[in-house]
Amino acid sequence: MPDTATADLLKFIEASPSPYHCVEETAKQLLAGGFKEMDERAAPVPVTAGQMCFIRRSGSLLAYRAGTKPPASAGFRILGAHTDSPNLRIKPRPDVTVSGYRQWGVETYGGVLLSTWMDRDLGLSGRVYVRGTDGKPEAQLFRCDKPIARIPNLAIHLNRGVNQNGLVLDKQKHLPPMVGLEGVENFTEWLSGEMNGAEILSWDLGLMDLQPPTVGGIDESFIFAPRLDNQASCYVSLAALLEAAPAECTQVIALFDHEEIGSRSQSGAMGAFLKDSLARIEHNYESTERGGMERAIPNSKLVSLDMAHGVHPSYAEYHEPNHAPVLNGGPVIKEHVEQRYATDGESTAWFRDLCLAKDVPCQDFVIKTDLACGSTIGPISAAGLGIKAIDIGNAMLSMHSIREQAGAHDTAYLLNVLVHALEGN
Repeated sequence: MPDTATADLLKFIEASPSPYHCVEETAKQLLAGGFKEMDERAAPVPVTAGQMCFIRRSGSLLAYRAGTKPPASAGFRILGAHTDSPNLRIKPRPDVTVSGYRQWGVETYGGVLLSTWMDRDLGLSGRVYVRGTDGKPEAQLFRCDKPIARIPNLAIHLNRGVNQNGLVLDKQKHLPPMVGLEGVENFTEWLSGEMNGAEILSWDLGLMDLQPPTVGGIDESFIFAPRLDNQASCYVSLAALLEAAPAECTQVIALFDHEEIGSRSQSGAMGAFLKDSLARIEHNYESTERGGMERAIPNSKLVSLDMAHGVHPSYAEYHEPNHAPVLNGGPVIKEHVEQRYATDGESTAWFRDLCLAKDVPCQDFVIKTDLACGSTIGPISAAGLGIKAIDIGNAMLSMHSIREQAGAHDTAYLLNVLVHALEGN
């Protein structure tokens, strides 16, 4: 049987088929934990020691527990992650009919590992804007867990070189899923029917894998699930905040949408959401202490959480020697000298000490020198705030596949360390 942290992670992922559902599930657990939701548009209220609040912005969420000391003197401890994952999004006018079959036009969102979406039972999830009872647009979460769509592979008899030459997919031509036969209702009509006849105005919807997350391996040492990148980090950030004891510092989690497409949005890490929210907390903290954000930020630390590349037993040559993290080997410190990750020697020493204090193993990842390095919200947030930051994550395989793999013991390892970090250590 999986440990409690892993079991709860699987439930979290199953409840979160889209960034909007991920935010909803996070909000649900925060409310159950005594946090209060705030409206960004409302007049600010005094921030008192121990106050627990959260703010939603589209597919992003920020939550905090105010410290027993003002941020100006005790700073912030921030855990950052992202709610979105690569997938296939439904176009505004998706209806296509080819050779007697109805298909839906899709766009690729993020760096999708396209071949993994073939021959899967696909549902649909996200948010839909409908005409509300007051006549104004109203956002509603939508989730269809029925196998309504499938992207079939071409038979090997018609593509005999596929196993030697690899599967090459044209995004425009080969990705529209089959959803029925010619003559079935169009997408808007079908969606309205699924939503009790609502007047559909627009949508942010994506296809999703219907196979539920699970533990696997003959010793149950693995997690097999969609969206591990990066809902596994969202879950552990939330769990750490709920579990952490109040501290002198103000504890914050920031879960952003749009990381997979560059974070350049009003709710992404490149926007002002985090900076403005921290300033609001600091400015309204009930204290006569002076110094503001100019003092708070140098007293603060940010842990940027995003899944890390574990070594693949069949492709070990793609890893830098001595920097090949394994599943269930503990948190991975990710470093890049050109700051594609925000880690440096100072933040590494701090995080290693956290792991040592909790008897948790940790690992190192550096991209091979002849390969391009990806990035995270870490450098974006570090630059935007001027804050000391580190990039870490749990090791995984099949990153950006429709179904990914991670270690079943790593969630508990990382949770233990993050609680220690939030408590001001």
